[in-house]
Amino acid sequence: MNIGLIAHDGKKKLMQNFCIAYRGILNKHELFATATTGRLIEEVTNLTIHKYLAGPLGGEQQMASQIEHNLIDMVIFLRDPQNQQLHEPDIFNVMHLCDVHNIPLATNLATAELLVKALERGDLEWREMYR
Repeated sequence: MNIGLIAHDGKKKLMQNFCIAYRGILNKHELFATATTGRLIEEVTNLTIHKYLAGPLGGEQQMASQIEHNLIDMVIFLRDPQNQQLHEPDIFNVMHLCDVHNIPLATNLATAELLVKALERGDLEWREMYR
């Protein structure tokens, strides 16, 4: 499965810890992330991450394009709802496209954990039919 990983600045440490905790599951899949998030994950996990541009510089748009072309199977997008982002339209576009294209999306730690555990159990294998 192709998994997209995005984290706002206030959630990057949480994303690192999440990826450390679930490294054993994540290393069986292709991981894609915005530049800074991907680099930070690689530093603490040694996972291989395909990196897009930084989020505000077009990384979220690149992720959105991959979603539109059905090349991403699941997105973990740890958002910081307390702080408005300058690139808010790109953020909502990623979420909108996940809804349109039926891509499982987690925007907080609780949902991210549920999705990763479902991934481990094989509950998301139905995505294979969409390819």
